[in-house]
Amino acid sequence: MFNLQHLSVCLVEPSRPQSTIIHGYLQQLGIEKVDVVGDGQEALARMRAVPRPDIVISAMYLPDLTGTDLVLAMRSDDDLREMPFVLISSETRPQQLEAIRQAGAMAILPKPFNLSQLDRALCSSLDYLNAADLRASLEDFDLDARQVLLVDDSATSRHYLRSVLERMGFEHISEAGNGAEAVPLLDAQPFDLILTDYNMPEMDGKALIEYIRSHPVNMSTPVLMISGEQDFARLAAVEEAGVSAICDKPFEIDTLRQLIRQFL
Repeated sequence: MFNLQHLSVCLVEPSRPQSTIIHGYLQQLGIEKVDVVGDGQEALARMRAVPRPDIVISAMYLPDLTGTDLVLAMRSDDDLREMPFVLISSETRPQQLEAIRQAGAMAILPKPFNLSQLDRALCSSLDYLNAADLRASLEDFDLDARQVLLVDDSATSRHYLRSVLERMGFEHISEAGNGAEAVPLLDAQPFDLILTDYNMPEMDGKALIEYIRSHPVNMSTPVLMISGEQDFARLAAVEEAGVSAICDKPFEIDTLRQLIRQFL
């Protein structure tokens, strides 16, 4: 079982003052195993070395890569795919952060951030790493028998969400790349839970929810939207369409766990 004090962290930060600040915060949380590296290639080499770090905390702009390049390289490597990733950056432009959100970052922290924000990000990572405890906390809900539909146009995002759901105990997970691909699956069988993104080609999350609520097979199925969408008017329209809950990307594992307990 992982705990906060025993976490091993790879900190990717080219700025010495920034790395000193973050390292200091990690020490305040009781984390002593911190390897500080200055660029993306050095970080990837450290991740592949033995013993591997438990979590990666990275800046957005590195001398050789961006944080986006780094997390996508991790997600395309079978040995690094499941490693939690936290971004710490002053970058606020949605278009620059979208790929990080889709790749399954545990958290995106601003610069400057506070100790509480870092603690929450690391605790969410611990929930993900401690799969046995996560599964045990939901064992009364017979998740291994539940049917789940996961709809997202990002294969990277779907893989991450599937990984989280499997760690919780779900075993029967169907996938679709957009709402149009989901329709025949919805018509074929009832689902116990549906998770969908908002922005998708052909048929977006709002149109998908409207379809679900107007067809009897899954009319009453809980639908959770997990999306980085920030347009309040669009989100209000999704609520009108009948979504059960909206969860931001990135999300905290405990938030998703509580929503699943509420739905099921």
